[in-house]
Amino acid sequence: ALQDGIRCMVATPHASERYAYSREQHLVALAELQARVPELRFALGCDFHVTYDNVEALRKAPQHYTIGNSRYVLTELSDYGMPAHIKQYLFQIHCLGLTTVITHPERNAVCAEYRDFAAELVDMGCLLQITAGSLLGSWGRGVRKLAERYLAEGLVSVIASDAHDAKRRVPALAKARKAAAKIVGNETATQLVEANPELILSA
Repeated sequence: ALQDGIRCMVATPHASERYAYSREQHLVALAELQARVPELRFALGCDFHVTYDNVEALRKAPQHYTIGNSRYVLTELSDYGMPAHIKQYLFQIHCLGLTTVITHPERNAVCAEYRDFAAELVDMGCLLQITAGSLLGSWGRGVRKLAERYLAEGLVSVIASDAHDAKRRVPALAKARKAAAKIVGNETATQLVEANPELILSA
């Protein structure tokens, strides 16, 4: 991440039926990581999976799942589909005074099939976050084209690394920013990888 020019990272372990999310334990691990890598600034969030049980848990303890101390929740849609009542769930989250940041919609099958769905999410007040690797073709031509279209249509608020490891899914924000700049210009591309994420963290 440091080699890629990144100076702040938000750790987002999954909060799903498969992966239990303990913010307290993650904060302990993050503090250890911060001590080991003082050159980077770290914050904690989660990849919040939208299910009935998760939304109920969020209702009881909103700050348990937010990005840092903000009012934003990184919300993950499955690559293969989404709950039938997804819009009602998102509306319920927004009614808590939170804003959902929808992660990698360009990789979602429903978004790919229904052209206007991503724009409808934005109209609801969601922010869209696309993945750096999507712009660079790591997920295939179709995903790259959809990410490029979202950029061109002004639907994207954040470009994120979605890095998972140091070998296969590494941080590649510098290259993604250059790819985005060809579509939206340097100023907007920089805003998507720097200014907007910083605003979310400080909100």
